[in-house]
Amino acid sequence: MSRYETFIEDGTIYVGSPDGPLEVGGLDTAIEVVGGPSWTITYSEDLKERHPEIDTSDEGLTVDVADMINAMTHSEQFVETLSAQPAEAAEDDISPRLGLFVGKLLENLDSGVA
Repeated sequence: MSRYETFIEDGTIYVGSPDGPLEVGGLDTAIEVVGGPSWTITYSEDLKERHPEIDTSDEGLTVDVADMINAMTHSEQFVETLSAQPAEAAEDDISPRLGLFVGKLLENLDSGVA
């Protein structure tokens, strides 16, 4: 099963695809949406209680959001779904494509790096 890498070039996020690089959106916008250029990994007490087996050794670690973006890889199914989303944003909004990507980024940031 193929995995497609993410890369940043000239302030724009791209994801590899079978048809070549797919433009996702601006890095600055993605960083703004997640709340800044760094992210501190935390786990809620509720999560720790529900899943005592979870490795929380990375709690408190602060990571660079751009580095996390560059480390992301994606399934072919996610890339197909991403490419089907409009790349243009409505007024004062982010594009559906970038929104989907940032949602996955937040999911990755929330799950930590352990």
